[in-house]
Amino acid sequence: MTSTLTPTRKRSALTKGQLPKAAPYIVLVVALILGAAILALIGFNAFGWGVVSALLFTVGLVSWSGAVEGSRKAKDKLVTCLVVGAFLVALLPLISVIWTVLVNGIPGIVTPGFLGNSMNGVTGAFDNKSVEEGTPVLGGIYHALLGTIQITLLATVISVPVGLLTAIYLVEYGNDGRLARAITFFVDVMTGIPSIVAGLFAAAFFFAVVGPGTKTGAVAAVALSVLMIPVVVRSSEEMLKIVPNELREAAYALGVRKWRTILKVVIPTAISGIASGVTLAIARVIGETAPILVTAGFATNINNNVFGGWMASLPTFIYTQILNPTSPSNPDPSTQRAWGAALVLIILVMILNLGARLIAKLFAPKISR
Repeated sequence: MTSTLTPTRKRSALTKGQLPKAAPYIVLVVALILGAAILALIGFNAFGWGVVSALLFTVGLVSWSGAVEGSRKAKDKLVTCLVVGAFLVALLPLISVIWTVLVNGIPGIVTPGFLGNSMNGVTGAFDNKSVEEGTPVLGGIYHALLGTIQITLLATVISVPVGLLTAIYLVEYGNDGRLARAITFFVDVMTGIPSIVAGLFAAAFFFAVVGPGTKTGAVAAVALSVLMIPVVVRSSEEMLKIVPNELREAAYALGVRKWRTILKVVIPTAISGIASGVTLAIARVIGETAPILVTAGFATNINNNVFGGWMASLPTFIYTQILNPTSPSNPDPSTQRAWGAALVLIILVMILNLGARLIAKLFAPKISR
C-alpha cells in the first residue's frame, strides 16, 4: 500500500505551490469574456477590447501567481507580461501597415496592364469613365518601376566601391590615425543627414558642373549614393573587423603581400556580411521620395536613359498620384494606383531583405567540424 501511494505523494509535493500549466489560457479566456462585457457597456471596439483584456489578463495572472506561488514568481509573471505586451505593441503598427497596404493594394495590382503599362496618355477623362461606367482603371507603374530599378542600380554601382574601399582603409590601413578618425566622424555625420539634404546636394553639384535645371536619373542616383555610402561603410567596416587577425598573419608569414591578403583572404571571409549590408543599404534608399523629386523630377512616359530626361520612380509615382490625382473630381482611380505601387514597393523591399539573408547564408564561411 505504501509503495503505491509514494509516487502520488511525490508528484503532489513537486507540483505544490505552482500554477497549473493551463493557467495562462484560463486567465486569457476569462479576460476576453470580461473585456467584451465591459466594452459592451461603454461602447465596443476591437482596439479597446484588446487593451482591456490585456490589462485584465495581466492583473489576473499576476494575482493568481502571487496567491499560489508567492511574490517572487508573481513579479516574474508581471515582467513577462510587460515584455510580451511591449512586443505586441511594437508589432501592431507593422501588422496594421501590411494589412492596410494588402487590402488597398491588391485591387490595383490585379488590374490588367498595371505592371506592364505607363501613365503616358492617361488623362482624367479615362478615370472619370472608369468611375462612371465601372471600366478597368487604365495606366500603370511600368515606367516608375523601371526608373526605380535603374536609379537604384546606378546608386549601388557608385556606393559599393566607395563604401567598401573606405571600410578597407579604416580597418587595414587607418591605424586610428587622424585621417581615419576624420573619415569616421564624417561617416557618422552622413548617416544622420535628412534625405532631402542629399537631394539638394546632388542638385547643387550638377547645377555647378552641368548647368541649371539638370534633372536626370543619374542625379538621383548620386543623391541616393550619399545616403547609401555611410551604411555600406559601417556594415563593411564591422564585417572586416571580425575577421580573425590570425588569418592575416598566416598569409603574411607565407610572404603574401598585404593587398593580396585583403583581396584573397579578408574580403572572402567577410563577404557574406558585406553582401548583406549592401543589400540592406539598397532596401534603405529604394523608397526615398524627396531626393528623387528634387533630382529626377517626375515623368509619365518610359525613359530608358538614366543620363537624360526626367525619370519617374515608385515613391514619386505614389506621391504624385495622391497629391495630384489624374482626375481631381474622381480621385479613386489615382488612389488605387498609389496603393498598388505601395504594395509593389513593399514587395521589392521584402525581396531585398530575403535576398540579404540568402546571400549571407550562401557566402558564409564553411566551418568544418
